[in-house]
Amino acid sequence: MDGRTIGAKLKQVRAETGLSQGAFARRLRLSGEYISLLEAGKRTPSFATLNRIASFLHKDISLFFEEKENAFILLLRGEGLDDRGRAELMRFRRYCEEYLKLEGITGRRLPLAPHYAPISAERMADEERRRLGLGDEPIRDIFTLMEMNGCRVLRQPLPPDCKVSGAFIFLEARQAAFALINASQTAGRQAFSAAHEYCHYLRDRGDGPVIENPDVFIDELVSLYPPREQYAQEFAARFQMPPVKVREIVEKDMAGKRLSYEDVLFLKRYFGVSAIAMLRTLRDMGYLNRQQFEQFYKADHERREKELFGSSAEDAAGAKAGVLGLSRRRAVPSDRFKLLAREAQRKSAPAKNAKA
Repeated sequence: MDGRTIGAKLKQVRAETGLSQGAFARRLRLSGEYISLLEAGKRTPSFATLNRIASFLHKDISLFFEEKENAFILLLRGEGLDDRGRAELMRFRRYCEEYLKLEGITGRRLPLAPHYAPISAERMADEERRRLGLGDEPIRDIFTLMEMNGCRVLRQPLPPDCKVSGAFIFLEARQAAFALINASQTAGRQAFSAAHEYCHYLRDRGDGPVIENPDVFIDELVSLYPPREQYAQEFAARFQMPPVKVREIVEKDMAGKRLSYEDVLFLKRYFGVSAIAMLRTLRDMGYLNRQQFEQFYKADHERREKELFGSSAEDAAGAKAGVLGLSRRRAVPSDRFKLLAREAQRKSAPAKNAKA
């Protein structure tokens, strides 16, 4: 927030009320000195204080924010974005607008998660796990976890030739965050992508919209992108696969033996991640040498998983969604979105009946 812009607008709207700084401060139960500092741009108010002032003035809080281009306009201007990608992002935009409309009708808004200061990706992942009370256990439903912590999610199938693999946007004036996840990916890959976007939400939400190119999720190519993408990759791996838990399972159940590809698939299913993400974590922890990693990397992971366990994680996720193949052909609104839509429908029913 720009303190000078907020101060100028505060001074303008206060003058319109006909109240002096002192009288205005007393009505808000704030000090006259504080209001003076705010109007001079020497202090920046908290969001709670701004909300209090806006409520008193019967204004929308967005009045105090710097006039800048709509976040969606910036998103749609993304570098290298083609017409196909732009069309997919427009679908995402409509979902976001509908979601906020439903929250307005139902009066149900969730507070934002903390905005983390610059620390290492590993430390941030550990601190967020502690904040959420997750311990070292796997995250069974990261999409719901994100939603309940203020980052709304849409899983939308994106075509292979599209240069968009996901997106994150934060609407500052509305204090609302959204993540787009490519539903054409496998279940494990979607979960990892979600953790990646969750990192942007926790750390980068004030830095503008993010469009993910598929290359961002490739270890050898992520270094070509802004440093925040490498950071988000490191966070996602640590957040989903805590080394303490990986080490505990490997040394308890697989100690004294060389890890097999079947062991990797077991761990992949346990943590609910993609085989590639699991392989990279085991390599980085020293449980797989380079030769093993390259050999396992080339395998047909979904086919091998079905042969060994009778089904793949993708089959299980598809069954849960009630559609074939993990709903890779249509968008998957979040459970919370569906809940709000149902509640909004019930609220509108009495009004329609009354008119009838």
